[in-house]
Amino acid sequence: MRPIGIDLFAGAGGLSLGFEQAGFDVAAAVDIDPVHCASHKYNFPYTAIIPRPVEILSGVDIIDAAGIAGREVDCVFGGAPCQGFSLIGHRILDDPRNSLVRHFVRIVAELQARTFVFENVKGLTVGKHRAFLEELVEELSKVGYDVRIPWRVLNAGHFATPQNRERLILLGARKGEALPDYPAPSTNIAGRRQRIDGLPEGPSCTDALGDLPDADRFRTLFNSDSIRTACFGEPSAYAAELRCLTNGAWHRGYVRDWNPAILTSSARTRHTRISRERFRATVPGAVEPISRFFKLSHGGVSNTLRAGTDGARGAFTSPRPIHYLYDRCITVREMARLHGFPDWFRFNVTKWHGARQIGNAVPPPLARAIAAGVIRALGVVSSPPKGAIPLGDPALLSLDLSGAAEHFGVEPPPSRRDRKSGAKKRKQIDIEREQLARQVVCA
Repeated sequence: MRPIGIDLFAGAGGLSLGFEQAGFDVAAAVDIDPVHCASHKYNFPYTAIIPRPVEILSGVDIIDAAGIAGREVDCVFGGAPCQGFSLIGHRILDDPRNSLVRHFVRIVAELQARTFVFENVKGLTVGKHRAFLEELVEELSKVGYDVRIPWRVLNAGHFATPQNRERLILLGARKGEALPDYPAPSTNIAGRRQRIDGLPEGPSCTDALGDLPDADRFRTLFNSDSIRTACFGEPSAYAAELRCLTNGAWHRGYVRDWNPAILTSSARTRHTRISRERFRATVPGAVEPISRFFKLSHGGVSNTLRAGTDGARGAFTSPRPIHYLYDRCITVREMARLHGFPDWFRFNVTKWHGARQIGNAVPPPLARAIAAGVIRALGVVSSPPKGAIPLGDPALLSLDLSGAAEHFGVEPPPSRRDRKSGAKKRKQIDIEREQLARQVVCA
């Protein structure tokens, strides 16, 4: 029987995918944003989606929603936002802005999970922020959990991902259970001077993107995020795995029934002529001086892909890097490749939502390496499941904030972004269905 995992603050499911690929069944995923929940439901149709704030959830609520009464929860994982570091003389965990971290601890305890994985920004490990981690370890000990000390910051680039992305990972176990170990790096970071002896070089931006057709070749992608095409090139070993062309590409996860001839998450961006000239003139690996966009380099890795802010805080979009070959920003699919998401995995059709879902996610290859260590500590042998499962309804990927909230029967969080373009996004599913019937050949 496969171990049971619960994903808190799940987003579109980077941790969910990595844990599934390592051998977990992700029984439930919790997120307050219904747009993220809709994308998660599409990609993980058999996972219970709980589109509610953790503040109002109990462990019993999660168990009931997941239908796992009587079964043990083997791991709770997630990255609770935490912001309160300015209250001098006060416990940082008592800052109301850090209440989500307290609720992470509470839910771990209420579920009596055997293990947990807490991930967050690297900045928590330095300066005055270290006090936060010390308080968090103390709080976990009070509710019956040991923490692997010293904690570590892991870089996705050391785990076969073409991106320089560092995240704090905190590992813990119920007292009396074996503590998980941190995974050992498996690759050097492509193009970086710092080397770890004995490790092969990891994938580069060219390895990740070189086989993808240029989205600018398809006018249809101004009105849709997907198109059927025969224009894929010869993939690198890294890209072949993300296209599910290799033995073991699914790892210990569930095979999805999908169509690899469809290029998805590739809506085009309208750049001005002047912007394109500036992008073209920028040296790969440098920052374009006006926009401050980073230009990818052929043999290097991406800078850290960020999410920007949500609609409640003004819907600021973090910039997508400039493609190393084309005079444009990369598409959401190209972001996904740089993050280690396979091509069957899809995101909201709106570029802003899709980019935010990727920027918020833990890269699945890093998540898989962490989860494999948890499985070893649990003493579980998890085999790949047999057969294939369908993906969800593509209409889930076209829902704006109000539509997604209506779908799940919840109140939408405040947002100023979705009010601007709801009608256009509601047409996406009709456009996609029309495109599925077409065969587009290379020019």
